[in-house]
Amino acid sequence: MPASEENVLEFLRKKFREMMNIHADHVATGGVADWSEYRHQVGIIEGLAKAERELLDLEERLGRQD
Repeated sequence: MPASEENVLEFLRKKFREMMNIHADHVATGGVADWSEYRHQVGIIEGLAKAERELLDLEERLGRQD
């Protein structure tokens, strides 16, 4: 995989993880006001986790092509 692709994938992976941690910390420290906000935060975390998994799968497929 070319270095530029690797840099982009690594940047996105780190950004997804950073955003997941921010939202997880918000939930874990009692920052949610009600059930609706809790579900919203959990949905964001779930979406980011799925995006990260897709990114990791893509990275693996691109690595196998080399």
